[in-house]
Amino acid sequence: MGTRSFVIPDIHGCERTFNHLLKDVIRLQKTDSLYLLGDTIDRGPRSKGVIDTILNLQAEGYEVHPLRGNHEDMFLKSCCDRTYFHLWMLNGGHTMLASFGVEDGCEIPLPYRSFIESWPYFIELPDFILVHAGLNFRIDDPLTDTEAMLWSRDLEIDKRLLGGRKMIGGHTPFNREEIMQSLTRDRILLDNGCVYNGEPGMGSLAALELNSMALYFQENIDR
Repeated sequence: MGTRSFVIPDIHGCERTFNHLLKDVIRLQKTDSLYLLGDTIDRGPRSKGVIDTILNLQAEGYEVHPLRGNHEDMFLKSCCDRTYFHLWMLNGGHTMLASFGVEDGCEIPLPYRSFIESWPYFIELPDFILVHAGLNFRIDDPLTDTEAMLWSRDLEIDKRLLGGRKMIGGHTPFNREEIMQSLTRDRILLDNGCVYNGEPGMGSLAALELNSMALYFQENIDR
């Protein structure tokens, strides 16, 4: 099948949906590159399963590059700052705790925490910048503002500050039509709100293949 590069955003604990997308829809190969745009955890029922899937793929020789999203960041900060713990709980963190069978983020085994801590805030590719949320184009170097990378919902970009590259992000859910329309723009939107499967045009996990710009969707099958 040759070398392909896939980008998948905001899995949010939907392990079954994620695995079905990988195995049956895009049929991921070891010659492919897989980029995950953060928010792999929370809201959905199987956060631990999603992290285990990523770990297992890497152990089996697949090229998988996860990014940090605001949900991973809240989890990582929850032990040392209880304000973040409460914010995390308000944003679906309790489902991650349940998937590990614990009551506090500090009880999640250290290897998982260390693994997530290693995830970068952005990835630079020849034609694209990958980030979870957005970038701050009000400063000379947008790649220095990690808060914007985790939380920004600003859709405007300045390609001059990105070396002419397009930006791909998740974080803010859009319907399928809006996602498909964004493929011709400088700011590509990929989050279809996998956990919001009761809303029209939403409720699927998206995957974009960067060489062909082919877009794939897998409807949420996690219940």
